[in-house]
Amino acid sequence: MTSRKSGSSLTRIGLISDTHNLVRPEALHYLAGCDAIIHAGDICNPAVLDALRQIAPVTAVRGNNDTGEWAAALPTLASLTAQQVTIRVVHDIADLGADPRNEGVRVVVSGHSHKPSIVERDGVLFVNPGSAGPRRFKLPICAGLLIVEGAQVSASFDSLLT
Repeated sequence: MTSRKSGSSLTRIGLISDTHNLVRPEALHYLAGCDAIIHAGDICNPAVLDALRQIAPVTAVRGNNDTGEWAAALPTLASLTAQQVTIRVVHDIADLGADPRNEGVRVVVSGHSHKPSIVERDGVLFVNPGSAGPRRFKLPICAGLLIVEGAQVSASFDSLLT
């Protein structure tokens, strides 16, 4: 995957999870201009993915609340490569399985907890963009970004609501 923007060596990957059938205009605005989007599950309606595909290609995994024929077609684990960075996507980090380092994975994107976090362990960047769907408890409504340049990657997340 390379950048859509001519002359740019950066690949911008939007991160979103736990939308629970809610496509916030703030999320669409935040993801605008991304080269790709990762949805880490709990989509709850294929219309969510249709809306995201209007912005960029989408890699999505099935979450524990994704049911029905449309959801059965989604994998529970997905991988993609952006430039020289391999990214693994899973809804619940407990379902990751094998050590990602053994498969050359540099970034793991997950959802499920609704808690945004970025942690690097043993050379693997673990990113949870939080939830962009209905508010749960007092957790923030968030989405995130991965910026890839060659073999370098950085992650961030931002609140979608003030």
